[in-house]
Amino acid sequence: MSQEGMKKRYKLSKTSSLHYIKLVGRSLMLLGALALFVADKVTGTDRFFGSAANNGVILFVIWVVYVVEMILRFFPSSIESMGCQKQFSKNYIPTGKEYDKSAETSTATVILIAFIWLVFNGIFALLYYLGVFDRGIMILISLAFGVCDMICILFFCPFQTWIMKNKCCTSCRIYNWDFAMMFTPLVFVPDIFCQSLFMLGMILLIKWEIYAAKYPERFSETTNKCLSCGQCKEKLCTHKRQLKGFLQKNRSRFRLKDNLLFIQEKVTHKKISK
Repeated sequence: MSQEGMKKRYKLSKTSSLHYIKLVGRSLMLLGALALFVADKVTGTDRFFGSAANNGVILFVIWVVYVVEMILRFFPSSIESMGCQKQFSKNYIPTGKEYDKSAETSTATVILIAFIWLVFNGIFALLYYLGVFDRGIMILISLAFGVCDMICILFFCPFQTWIMKNKCCTSCRIYNWDFAMMFTPLVFVPDIFCQSLFMLGMILLIKWEIYAAKYPERFSETTNKCLSCGQCKEKLCTHKRQLKGFLQKNRSRFRLKDNLLFIQEKVTHKKISK
C-alpha cells in the first residue's frame, strides 16, 4: 500500500481527534483533582470542597470546562458525534421508509439501563451516608466517570455490547445521557457548583428524551439517512474494531507466553528440587 493510502486509512477524523483530546483532558483533570484531594488530606486543610472562594483553580477550571461542554451540546455542531447530533432537524435526511418502533431500542431496555445506573450509584450513596466516602471521593468518582465516558466512545461500551446491542455510538439511544450519568454522584455533594453540573446534565437528558418521543424518526437508521454507515464521517467505531481485532489476534500469543512461562517455572522448580 502506498504511503498516501496508509495516511488516508489511518487518519483520525475531526470527531475522533476531539474525543482523544477530551480523553486526555479529562484524565488530566482527574489527576489534578486527585493530587489536590490528597494534598488537602495530608495538610488537613480540607478546603478542596468548600466554597468557590476557598477552592483551588483546578476545581474551577473543571467546572468551567464541563459547563461549556454541556452548553455547546444544546446546539448543532459539525465536529461532535452524530450520536448526540441526530436530535436536530438539520441532521435528519429521510430515507423514505416508515419508522419501525420494534426495530429500535425498546423503552424497557432504556428503563433497565436507568435502573442499573441508579442501583450502581446507590452503592456509592450508601457508602457516603455511612461515612465511608466523603464529598471529595464522590467528586473524584464523578470525574472518573468522565474518563470512562470517553473510553466507552472510543474503545468499549458495556451498555452497547451487553444491553442495547446497537451497532455504534451513532445509533446509541442514550448518547445524551452521558453528563447526567457522569454527575450523578454530585447529587450528594451540597455545593452549588456540583449541583449545577448535575442539573445542567439532567436538562440535557430531558431535552433529549422529549425529542426522542416527539421525533423518533430522527433517532432511527431506518428513517434517517444521516445515521447510516455510508454517511458516517467520524469513524469512531474503527477504534473499537481495532482493539477487538488486536485482542483476538494476540490472544493465542498471550496464552503461549503464559504456557511457556509456566513450563519454565516448572522446569526451574524441578532443578532446584534436585
